[in-house]
Amino acid sequence: MSFQELIKNVRRGRPRAIARAISLVEEGNAPARELLKGLFACRSDAVVLGVTGAPGTGKSTLADQMIAQLRQAGWKIGVVAIDPSSPFTGGAILGDRIRMMRHSVDAGVFIRSMATRGHLGGLAKATGEAVAIYEAAGKDYVIIETVGVGQDEVDVVKLADLVLVVLTPGSGDDIQAFKAGIMEIADIFVINKADAPGVEKMAQQLEAMLEMGLPGREPPPVVKTIATTGDGVKALMAETARLLRSRPASFQEARRKRLLGWMLRDITRESLLDLITRRIPETEFNRFVNRIYCRKTDPYSAADRLLAALKKELRAKDRPK
Repeated sequence: MSFQELIKNVRRGRPRAIARAISLVEEGNAPARELLKGLFACRSDAVVLGVTGAPGTGKSTLADQMIAQLRQAGWKIGVVAIDPSSPFTGGAILGDRIRMMRHSVDAGVFIRSMATRGHLGGLAKATGEAVAIYEAAGKDYVIIETVGVGQDEVDVVKLADLVLVVLTPGSGDDIQAFKAGIMEIADIFVINKADAPGVEKMAQQLEAMLEMGLPGREPPPVVKTIATTGDGVKALMAETARLLRSRPASFQEARRKRLLGWMLRDITRESLLDLITRRIPETEFNRFVNRIYCRKTDPYSAADRLLAALKKELRAKDRPK
């Protein structure tokens, strides 16, 4: 399949083309850049929902029920399910995709598991690019389910229009949630497994803490769900729709610009790294590594020397002959 055919088939929403496109961006090579250049201009503005929270809170089951609700309304859905990397292969363990298997035969839903491969923040490295591919494929909603590492998974706020933080009663989440900025990133708090003991007490504590912790700002709503049965999910999606309607255009614009800025920085960083790799011989790089190891220099001074050598070479190349 040629590049133009691949771009055309992604825009038509063909599952095989979407899968191939995401595989290319995960590999992160030159063809992926050309593909994204061709797709970026034809993106729609999908609603991006982030689902985050500690392991065992039922994020995957909740996402499965959210997909069902959105499909009943006729929306086309793309899902990025971030799985922890296998310690042996670096690949996704695919647990999330298994839990959403009932949607795999639905042409209006595309689910892709992606491995973190050591990338921090609860997301895979190519998550933003996968969202762009879904938007080019005409998806109305994109759901990102983070890896579930707890306090560190705050990167989802850079990609999502709304962030749903999932908690469960009796697991200490009410304490964990207010460490490392989780309170600040949540647009909606979801207390899942609401048939468990202590749910009302947790909801009251959470609402009280939100009132105190966010002065001058409307606190995020707290919604109770039982994802295994679907109870409360309809109310959750109604709350999601209400929040999206109530947000001013400037808010959505700011989030979009933040996403594009994040992507631009990421792409620029990768381009510079690629340039350094191509221009600086491996032997020279290893020489600096050995000097650092022998305590003859430090990583910062070594990096300055490498960049100075790169600038000198680029200036020499640009000099008129």
